[in-house]
Amino acid sequence: MNERPTKAPAPPELSADPHQHFGKPEGGWREELYEIIFESHTRTGQIFDLVLIGAIVLSVVTVVLTSIAPVARAYGPWLLAAEWLFTLLFTVEYIGRLLCVKRPDRYARSFFGIIDLMSVVPSYVSLFVPGSHVLLDVRILRLLRIFRILKLTLYIQEYGMLGNALLASRRKILIFLSVVFMIVFLLGTVMYVVEGPRHGFTSIPTAVYWAISTVTTVGFGDLVPKTDLGRAIASCMMLLGWGILAVPTGIISSEITHQRGLRPVSARVCTRCLASGHEADASFCKSCGEALPQEPR
Repeated sequence: MNERPTKAPAPPELSADPHQHFGKPEGGWREELYEIIFESHTRTGQIFDLVLIGAIVLSVVTVVLTSIAPVARAYGPWLLAAEWLFTLLFTVEYIGRLLCVKRPDRYARSFFGIIDLMSVVPSYVSLFVPGSHVLLDVRILRLLRIFRILKLTLYIQEYGMLGNALLASRRKILIFLSVVFMIVFLLGTVMYVVEGPRHGFTSIPTAVYWAISTVTTVGFGDLVPKTDLGRAIASCMMLLGWGILAVPTGIISSEITHQRGLRPVSARVCTRCLASGHEADASFCKSCGEALPQEPR
């Protein structure tokens, strides 16, 4: 009898309850600040999340507009001022997160801690890089600010569910990718023998590149088989590609369905219809819509 293997616990930074990993202070201004920044069950916490999400989106839009030459020439000073406003805002947020947790070192090394740092460091580094000959390097550093968009994953629960599904599927996906690599390597080698350098297949790596673009149904058209046997092999590879693309989708979809079944369920019972089994973050009964009693904190 084949049993489903026990799922490994999700990384703490993807958990819906981060204070178990970073440490929630007990009492004082640090606890109040923690509830505003890390928790969303209070009014101030919800407002903080909404403001921060809006700032993240607007800051990314600012970076994108800066890369458009006519817009940058017309509104350069305004875009620069907006960028530094967002940089200061995210700097204060990052410092606040470090101050309000018991283990700031853990947060600094976490996924979101690194993303928070990467979202502000490039702007400060660009101030200390002198010389016009390194403007390209400065531009690259400033474009790293686009990583701010990854901060959005902290505020949407479904991102965590998708991350857990990908983490649980990593072995299956790795095995799948290794099988695909073997297929394209073998077929690419066969095409190198069949077509040869006279038709553009000058080496095995070149033929493998063609096999990858064919199996993935991309088909750039820069390299095509000329012989009848080569075209027959290419046709089989294209049909094979449709089946290959469906495999990872099924793996991840299965894990997402499994993750939905693992969502925490509270012990609260509806006072009207006595229904139970409500999700931990539910505010109303799933059967009759009655407001659920709050769980004791």
